[in-house]
Amino acid sequence: MEGYDENKNHENDSRDEVFSKAVRAGKRTYFFDVKSTRAEDYYLTITESKRRFNNETQKFFFEKHKLFLYKEDFEKFKAGLDEAIDKIKELKAQQGEEVVEKIASDYTDLDFDDLGNDAIKSED
Repeated sequence: MEGYDENKNHENDSRDEVFSKAVRAGKRTYFFDVKSTRAEDYYLTITESKRRFNNETQKFFFEKHKLFLYKEDFEKFKAGLDEAIDKIKELKAQQGEEVVEKIASDYTDLDFDDLGNDAIKSED
């Protein structure tokens, strides 16, 4: 093939994909791929992959959703993600406190002195 340079094409492939990390989370797998542009700039692709079953073909397939995140958006994206995660943690902590408070309030009418008196009365 005229003008084809196998080494040059391999260099382009390795330049495009800089880093890849797969994170398995239950039925989903998330792929974080750092890639470079021709101008040697970097961006991130986040891919969610879920294994699904097609009832018509009776075969499994992977449903994928991809998000492209460019360097100029990294800080805003990270700040938004951190804020959302912090809010979830805060809400979950509040739910935990509410459960503890409810359990505690259910037993606030209990007087341990009364228990002792009942035990003494029943012995008489």
